[in-house]
Order: sequence, then structure tokens, then C-alpha cells
Amino acid sequence: MKAVKCVIWDLDHTLWEGTLLEGDDLRLRPGVEDILRTLDARGILMSIASRNEYAQAMERLRGFGIEHYFLYPQIGWQAKSASVALIREKLNIGMDTLLFIDDQPFEREEAQSVHAELTVLDAADYMLLLSMPRLRPDVITGDSARRRQMYVEDQRRQQDEQAYEGPMGDFLSGLGMVFTVSRACEADLLRAEELTVRTNQLNSTGVMYGYDELQALLDSPRHRLWICELTDKYGSYGKIGLALVEVADESWTIRLLLMSCRTVSRGAGTVLLSFIMKQARSAGARLRADFIRTSSNRQMLLTYQFAGFRELGRDGDRLTFENKLETIQEYPSYIRVVEEKPLCEEERV
Repeated sequence: MKAVKCVIWDLDHTLWEGTLLEGDDLRLRPGVEDILRTLDARGILMSIASRNEYAQAMERLRGFGIEHYFLYPQIGWQAKSASVALIREKLNIGMDTLLFIDDQPFEREEAQSVHAELTVLDAADYMLLLSMPRLRPDVITGDSARRRQMYVEDQRRQQDEQAYEGPMGDFLSGLGMVFTVSRACEADLLRAEELTVRTNQLNSTGVMYGYDELQALLDSPRHRLWICELTDKYGSYGKIGLALVEVADESWTIRLLLMSCRTVSRGAGTVLLSFIMKQARSAGARLRADFIRTSSNRQMLLTYQFAGFRELGRDGDRLTFENKLETIQEYPSYIRVVEEKPLCEEERV
């Protein structure tokens, strides 16, 4: 099963003891603060799906000093399944990476009846959260530790975008986006491993690479491992893309290409692919690409097709593409692309 990316909490008799609207003396359940702090440090997001009055509930969360942990809290009178769906949409992650915890069997069953891939947990078992394998990532990187903050920055972007009244192109140009591509080094390998585990939709093969495998590829003269970061005036999206390319004199093959879904709306999804295409053409090589169909990566298939890749062969869900590199899509005018020499490479010189 996939790792859990977000835990969605009910409030009454789940996050806290007591019922808010009945005027109970509410208290956080024992150990909850430590659970929230630890999950957040692990890079696991959190939200709320609760039948309550929004203003009152948020006031109590602020009083407990924990409101900052929760992204896109859904507090109102809609069905829990609707709240879960909206949280999933806002976070842009798979339903099968969400865990919903509630004390009421009806609420858990209602949410799961609508979302079969959703994991549910009885609030009586909340103390098990920190020991559940799906909530214990093997890799915790700098990007993991600030994942919630990156979503907060993205909320500010979205709010400003919605309030902007001019042409969208002008808004994007004003963001000052910089897309930095560099050859990966050892310091990047934990994040590279995490990207292969967590990225599902914009992932060309769904193949997960462990640290040792990536280390071997890093040292291989027949492979190039690129990693990229996107920043703008609000902050950094973090290391959001990865490409593994096998190189030969006459032919290059993209063995893995992936990009965080958080950057799709900014047009960054095609930048790394265009970069690789330009590199291959400069080397005088033809370019091929592996693609393996999964339940969620159709968007990456379309990315290859729109970039002019044509199917060369297939074996079940495994496809091979080729691009003659006659036409390469230019980078968006509002994104500055920088090819950077990593510090670790400079140190080896």
C-alpha cells in the first residue's frame, strides 16, 4: 500500500475529548500534541473533516495552539465524504494516500463507501498512528520537514492568483519563477529516493529507486541523474523533479521522468523534458523514453505525446517512445531556466 501523505482528523471525541457544541470542557486527547508534532516533522500533512461551527472550532484550535498544523480544514455540515474529497482536491494527492480518523462508525463507513481507496481509522486507535508503517517514511529530507510550509506558501499564491484581475500571463510573469536544473549529487539522493516513492501522477514508470540504487547510478558513467527545484517570490517549491537518463554516443533513453503535481499549473511540468531534449540534440543523439502505464500516470503519457514523442513499441503496459528532436517546445517565457553546477561536483574538481 502507498504511504499516507495526509491524515484527516475529526474533532469531537477524536482530536479532543468532549463535544464542542454541547459546551463541554474540551481537552486534547492524551498524546495528540506529540502525534501532530511528529507527523508534521515526518512531512505528513494534516487536515480536518468535522461537523461543527467553523468559527468556534477554529477558535478552540487556536486556543490549543495547534491550528497551524491543519491545511484546508473542512468544518461545517456537509458529508464527511465531501469534506475528504475537497481536501484531496486542494492538496492534489491521491485518495489512496489519505487516512481519515473519526470516532463514529457511520462517518467512517460513509466516507469509505464514496471513496473506496480511502483508509479509515477508529479514533479509539489514534495512539497507533506513529507506529503505522505507512506513516513511518524511510526517508525524511529537508523538503519533507517543510512540506506543510510549502503548502502554506502555495495557499498564498492561490489567494493572490484568485484576486488578480489582469491577464494570467502577467500574473505568472510577476512571480519571478526560476527553474534550476543540476546534476544530482550525494546530498540529493535522499530527496531523489523520496520523489520516486511519493510522485505518482507525473511519473513515467512508477519505478521506485532506493538510495543504494541511486548511488550506483550517480557513479555510473552511462547514466545522468538530474534534479530540479522551482522558486518564486513566495519561496521554494523544493526539489520537485527528477530525470534518469541512460546515455550512449548515438542514443539516449529516459529511464525515469517525474515531476511534482504541485507545479503543473505553473507550466513547469514540461520544462525538464524540454531541457533533456535540448541536451540530447546538442550531443547529437536520438532520444527514446520508457513509459509504464499505472493507474494514475496518464498525465505523464500526455506530456510525452504533446512533446512529439511517438510510440516505437509496446509490451503490455510497457511502452517505448522516440523523439526525432526536430521540434522542441520552448520554455515558458515567465520561467527562467538555470543549469547549475552542484556544489558537490565543484568540490570534486
